[in-house]
Amino acid sequence: MFIVPLALTIYAFIDCLNTSEEDTKHLPKIAWVFIILLFWIVGPVVWLAAGKNRHNRAAGAGPASWQPGRRRQWVAPDDNPDFLKSLKDDRKQPEAEAEAEAEEEPGRRDGGTSPDDKTPPTS
Repeated sequence: MFIVPLALTIYAFIDCLNTSEEDTKHLPKIAWVFIILLFWIVGPVVWLAAGKNRHNRAAGAGPASWQPGRRRQWVAPDDNPDFLKSLKDDRKQPEAEAEAEAEEEPGRRDGGTSPDDKTPPTS
């Protein structure tokens, strides 16, 4: 019966230390640390219930328009429209080069010589 309150106190203490000062509610962060450590059964429960601003992370992947100061989250490459557009652009470049070479090829066959041509020129 001693292990559960101790584990809860350790968890709340570490959670309080990892919480930024802006996310603590009602009291300064140092006051919450003392409450958790001094009142080791009630303090952690109060911290978990009312001491920290809890963010709903499942609501959306990115910041809302009313949260201009929030950092944008990383987007996977297959969900990133800019990355997908760059892939399409990369595919178009080799096709354009192949088309340009195909347009030059008939001029070589019609009588022009190339370095790879093995037949001697006719005079």
